[in-house]
Amino acid sequence: MSVEYLKYVHTRRQKQLEKKARRAAKLEAEKEAVRVAKMEAEARKQKEIAARKKLLLEQQKDERLRQKHIQRKEKSAKQKWNGQLDTLFAQMERLQRENDKLEEIRIIIRNREPSLQELDWVNWLSVPLNQKLAALDFDYAMDMFKRDNLMAKRRKGTRGKGRKSAPKYALVFAGNTGASAADDYVTTTFNPDDYNLNLGFTVSYWVRPDAVGSTMFAFGRRHSNSQRFTFGINSKSQIYIGTGGNKLTGRWDNGLGDNPSGLTAAELFPSLFVQTGGDAGDLIPGNWLHFAVTYAGDYGPAATRKVYLNGELIRSQEVNWNSTGGSTGDMIFGGRRNAGDGYNNGWACALDQVAIFNTAKDANWVASVYNTDKKKLDLSNESGLVGYWKFDEGSGTTVKDYSGNDNHGTFAAISGDTTAYPTWEYLGNVITR
Repeated sequence: MSVEYLKYVHTRRQKQLEKKARRAAKLEAEKEAVRVAKMEAEARKQKEIAARKKLLLEQQKDERLRQKHIQRKEKSAKQKWNGQLDTLFAQMERLQRENDKLEEIRIIIRNREPSLQELDWVNWLSVPLNQKLAALDFDYAMDMFKRDNLMAKRRKGTRGKGRKSAPKYALVFAGNTGASAADDYVTTTFNPDDYNLNLGFTVSYWVRPDAVGSTMFAFGRRHSNSQRFTFGINSKSQIYIGTGGNKLTGRWDNGLGDNPSGLTAAELFPSLFVQTGGDAGDLIPGNWLHFAVTYAGDYGPAATRKVYLNGELIRSQEVNWNSTGGSTGDMIFGGRRNAGDGYNNGWACALDQVAIFNTAKDANWVASVYNTDKKKLDLSNESGLVGYWKFDEGSGTTVKDYSGNDNHGTFAAISGDTTAYPTWEYLGNVITR
């Protein structure tokens, strides 16, 4: 081969190699361009994702801030509303207390009787309703005190001719239980056997329990379990009436439903007894109560005994009182004279208008007595009266028997402790002629 041909072949091959190299370079460039394009696309994608994520985070942050703002506003509004509610409830409670207070004052004004004579502040306050009024509203009580004295002064100057004003009292006992025990009582010469009360009797009395507890007597006598004449309470939830061999200790809210209405004592008089809770049926201290007990007489194996509270029949049952006599002393007030140990089971209470008859009075008579103002009550001319103590002395140590049988009472105290005497409580004045 010639040199020219070899040179031609070499040149041609060199060109083919260069062309192939250029084609390979072009393919590589195209691949690189694709790879770069992919990388740029991925970078843009990641950038978009990051941007969206950032935007989402910002939106979430804004939403959290918005929710916190809403919560703060709601909390603020709730607190404001709760504050307004608390203020409203406080105002309502204050208005209710004021209304209750005004209602109590209205009740006191309606029930109290102005003094018919001029009194100093201490004696004016000795009236329970006046004392309660002063506790509720001192300024108003002071105005009433001044008004009472002004009216008493005018009454004395204009209408007092031919009329007299008599003070009325009750006798208060401290009882023989609790921290205030004083063992004070009043002895009498009254013996139920002397007047054949086993053949029939009526006992009428007003009592204000100042404490309620186990076995407490307003007055009475017991020689044995078959010879009882006792009146009081067996517990804060039970009455105690003893007649001959019978001892009535029924609950106020159960078993004392002999009223025609079928109601128990606690149901008849809801303001006198606890109505709800664990103490339901318990007697509430501090209220004046009128009791009447009638016994139709032992004309057979048994006779009817009825017990009335505030004019309403609460118990009717057949009992007997066959056994009488015995050496136990006479009846006492403020407790019970008991065989063997004398005075026992005292009651912290106030006592007023105790009347005993040797006949059984009817329901109309009981209602009439209850509905008569006890400060104006006078049973001294009633038929069958065998013992009557009004407790109107107001001083001294003697309680007069107005029945004419001279069974007067005398203050007594255990071991001669004169500081244990019962005390007189002023109830107000009544007009007498």
